[in-house]
Amino acid sequence: VDVFQAWCGPCKPVVNLFQKIRNEVGSNLLHFAVAEADSIDALEKYRGQCEPVFLFYTGGELVAVVRGANAPLLQKTILKQL
Repeated sequence: VDVFQAWCGPCKPVVNLFQKIRNEVGSNLLHFAVAEADSIDALEKYRGQCEPVFLFYTGGELVAVVRGANAPLLQKTILKQL
């Protein structure tokens, strides 16, 4: 989940990375979503930050968090979680 704030928008460059990995591993294993922290109470702790935050869930459980648009770290985290 790409958690963003309305004033800075979702991290568009990372969408391409997710699409590339999703094509490589199969569309059933990886799902990408965006969520505006300002409009979801459960994401309140991510408000007021200018860097994107990526939350990784497996089976409904939060398993990893990556702060910032660090493509190599995001790719490593995705592949590790898969």
